[in-house]
Amino acid sequence: MEAVQESLFDIAADRRNLGDGAWVELRTRWLPSAGSVFETLRDEVPWYGERRRMYDRIVDTPRLLKFYEAGAALPHPALAAARDRLSRDFWADLHEPLTSVGLCYYRDGDDSVAWHGDTIGRGATHDTVVAIVSLGATRPFLLRPRGGGASTRLSVGHGDLLVMGGSCQRTWEHAVPKQPGAGPRISLQFRPRGVR
Repeated sequence: MEAVQESLFDIAADRRNLGDGAWVELRTRWLPSAGSVFETLRDEVPWYGERRRMYDRIVDTPRLLKFYEAGAALPHPALAAARDRLSRDFWADLHEPLTSVGLCYYRDGDDSVAWHGDTIGRGATHDTVVAIVSLGATRPFLLRPRGGGASTRLSVGHGDLLVMGGSCQRTWEHAVPKQPGAGPRISLQFRPRGVR
């Protein structure tokens, strides 16, 4: 069983260096209108499922998705406001705006996402920023060095902002594990052009 470090964070907003140019930042209760945004997105987004090959069979991805490319109409004005604020707040790290918004709907504690890095496109070769706003149930967010090692467990709650930057997508992996009994959660992922 792999070792788990409970948290890198004391109470709220601070950035921690993970090594090899990677960093992570957590800001609690960052989105004050989180409740109404959650309800609108849950009820009005045209969610879809995906199927993926898992070993020798095709299975349903354990969450629902929706992706909004740069310039697409967003389903709630708070998403555009958040994207613009994040682009300003992290300009010094990225030197370009965040443009796309990906949404994941974890319907209950059986929905999850396995270990991965956002390495489709430029994230595989360049430092980047991926900013995640969490709405709904508090869920664990795990980070571990790519290739294995002790994982770090962060508790990300309703309205919290978690930002992964620098080389994090190339040198670290992240996951949201199953959590029996957990309520619904929506994750909003803000990324720059060419990162998935």
